[in-house]
Amino acid sequence: MLRSTPVARAEVFFSGHVQGVGFRYAVHQVAKGYEVAGMVENLADGRVRMVAEADRAELDAFVTEVAERMHGSIRKTERHDSSGPRTHAGFVIR
Repeated sequence: MLRSTPVARAEVFFSGHVQGVGFRYAVHQVAKGYEVAGMVENLADGRVRMVAEADRAELDAFVTEVAERMHGSIRKTERHDSSGPRTHAGFVIR
């Protein structure tokens, strides 16, 4: 059952050479080291979209590690933060 306690949420769009380079797999591997739920998917316009939910400190550390791990592929990052009830269980690749 998903917790109804509000969590921090980040929706992040990565642009650059982010498709066909193992980006989603790498994000999934990083997620295993954090108490984070969400998903990562390729978009038709060539970007990768990631949605992650966790407490604020855990979320920020996760997003930072993804950006550092994949910095060679990322040209631009666009992040939108919000909070609310948890909508994801686990972290998946779509």
